[in-house]
Amino acid sequence: MRTLIPVLAMVLSLCLVQPAGAAAVRPEGRLAGFDPYMEKLLADWNVPGVAVGVVVKDRLVLARGYGYRDYEKKLPVTPNTLFQIASNTKLFTATAIGLLVQERKLEWDAPIRRFVPGIRFYDDQLNNTVTIRDMLSHRTGISRHDLIWYKSDFTRQELFDRVQYLEPSQPLRQGFLYNNMMYAAAGQIVEKLSGRTWEDFVRERIFAPLGMASSMFSVADMQAQPDHAVPYNERRDSTTIYRIPFYEEAQGVGPAGSIISNVHDMSRWLMALMNGGRVEGKQVIPAEVLRATLEPSIALPNVNLENRGWGELLNPAYGMGRWTASYRGHLLAYHGGDLPGFHSQVSCMPYDSIGVVVFVIGDHAAPLYNVIMYNVYERLLGLDQTPWASRRLKDRLEAKAAGKEARKKSAAARVPGTHPSHPLADYAGEYEHPAYGVVTVTATDSALAFRFHHIALPLSHYHYDRFDSPDDEEDGLWSFRFTTSPQGEIDGFASSLDENEVRFVRKPDTTLGTPQVLARYVGTYRLAGTFVKVQLVERSLFLIVPGTPQVELVPLRSRVFTTRQFGDLSFEFVLENDRVTALKQVDPSGEYRLEKVD
Repeated sequence: MRTLIPVLAMVLSLCLVQPAGAAAVRPEGRLAGFDPYMEKLLADWNVPGVAVGVVVKDRLVLARGYGYRDYEKKLPVTPNTLFQIASNTKLFTATAIGLLVQERKLEWDAPIRRFVPGIRFYDDQLNNTVTIRDMLSHRTGISRHDLIWYKSDFTRQELFDRVQYLEPSQPLRQGFLYNNMMYAAAGQIVEKLSGRTWEDFVRERIFAPLGMASSMFSVADMQAQPDHAVPYNERRDSTTIYRIPFYEEAQGVGPAGSIISNVHDMSRWLMALMNGGRVEGKQVIPAEVLRATLEPSIALPNVNLENRGWGELLNPAYGMGRWTASYRGHLLAYHGGDLPGFHSQVSCMPYDSIGVVVFVIGDHAAPLYNVIMYNVYERLLGLDQTPWASRRLKDRLEAKAAGKEARKKSAAARVPGTHPSHPLADYAGEYEHPAYGVVTVTATDSALAFRFHHIALPLSHYHYDRFDSPDDEEDGLWSFRFTTSPQGEIDGFASSLDENEVRFVRKPDTTLGTPQVLARYVGTYRLAGTFVKVQLVERSLFLIVPGTPQVELVPLRSRVFTTRQFGDLSFEFVLENDRVTALKQVDPSGEYRLEKVD
C-alpha cells in the first residue's frame, strides 16, 4: 500500500493540473498552423466553405471563415455568415423545456401526460409512462419516421397529433433511436405550457439574454441578410460542385432543427454552456438546467472502436440535446446538425473550458465537422494530431466509388418479361397513411408519377406490380409495391421509408362517402327470415345484424363497400330505375341477395 501512495499522488496531480494548464497557455499560439491545415482540408475534400469558432473560457479566440459562402459568386465565408444549424437546435429546445421544469410546469421524469393531457402515443403503456426526458433523449423506442415531416407542410400541431400513429420498434428506454418528431412535439409542449410559440419562447428566454441578435428561425429571414451561406453539393459520380435548393420546410419540425445562426452568436451560446449559464458576469440560464441536459440518459455502443479500432472517442451517451463521451481522456459534450447542404457541430470540453463550433457547406463534406472539431481540441490540449482527415477521406472516396458501382447493378434483381396486373389508369389515386399523409399517384398512357409532400418524381415499371422512381440525387430512389384487394382492385402499396416498411391504403373517392350519397342506402334488407338494417351515423354506413356487433361499411367504388375486418367481403347495393332494391353480399363462399323491404 505504501508503494502505491507516491504513484497515486503523481496521477492525482496530473489529473488536477494538466487539463487547465493545457487550455490556458496561449490558445492562439497553440492554433498556429491551423489555417494551412484548413486550406489543405478544403482542397482535399472539395469543400465549398467552412466557418470555425473557438471559445476558451469566456473568450472567442478564433472566428474564421474558409472558402466561399456562395461558391458560384465567390463570396467568402465570414464569422458573421449565417448557416442553418439543423439539429444543434435541439439543445435550445431541451433548455427551453428545462426552464419550464424550473417553473414547475413540468417534471423531467414524470409521465408527460400529467402535464399535457392532449399528447397521445401508440398505446396505453406509452401513454402512461413516457416522460419528457424519454422524448428528449431518444429512448421512447420509436424510430425516426423523418419522411413524415421532411418536405411537408404539416404544422407543428399536426406533427404533434401524428405521434399517436408511430408504433415503437423496441421497448421504452431499452435503446437509442433518434427521433426528430419527439423534438417537434416538445416544441409544441413549450407552446401549450407557456402560452407562447416555441420560437418566441427561445427568442425571449435564450437568444435575447445571451445577446444572440443575429439568430433566427426561417430561411426567408436568412436570405434577407447580406451575409448568409448558400447550399452546394458535390455530384455523386463526379467532383462537380452544384447549387441545391435551400431546405425551407422546417417550421413544423422547427424545435428539432430550424435555428439559423453564425459563429459570433454561437460562441455566446458556448460561453453559457461552459460557464454554468453565465455570460459577461450575468446568470442567463440556470446552471441546473444545463446540468440536466448533460446528464447521460442512455448509453451507446463504441462503434468506431469495435468496427474500426479507433479508440479516441469512447463510451458515448446521450443526455438531452447533446451527447457526452470521453475524447482521449477529456469529457466532450457535442451534437451534430444536418440538413441538405448544411452541416454543423457544436461542442465543448466543459472541464477544460474549450468550445468549438463548425459549420460546413456540402453533404459530401459533412464528416469534416468532426474532423475539424477533434483537430482543434488536440491542438489546444497539446496532444498529437490524430489523422482524422485522411481516415475519413478514405472512407468517403470508397463509399463514393461503391455507390457508383452499386447503381450500375440496380436492375440486377428485375424479373424480365413481366407486366403490371392492371392498366396504368387503375393505379392512379390517392393513398394514405395516418402518420405520413397522402401520396398521389397519377397515370398517363405510358407511365406513372407520384407526389408526396413537396417531392414529385416519375415512376417506371420494374416488374410485376412494382414501380420505381429514378435514383434522384436530391430525393433518392422510391419503390412502390402495389397490392390488390380480394376483389382484384388496386388497394394500396408498400414502400420502405426510414427504418420501416410503410403501408399506404387507397383512399376511396370522397364523393362516395357524402351523407347525400349514403342516405339512399339506409333501410332494412331481408334474406331467409333475417332482417338486416343499414344505418347512417354521421358520414359512415353501418350494417346491423341482430345479435352481432355492428359493422362499418367502407366505400370501395360506386355502390360497392367492404369492411375493415374482412377484405374478402364486399357489399353491393343494387339499383333498378335509380332506386335501391337490394343488397348483394359477396364472399369466397358465394353471392347472397338481400331484398330491400323499406
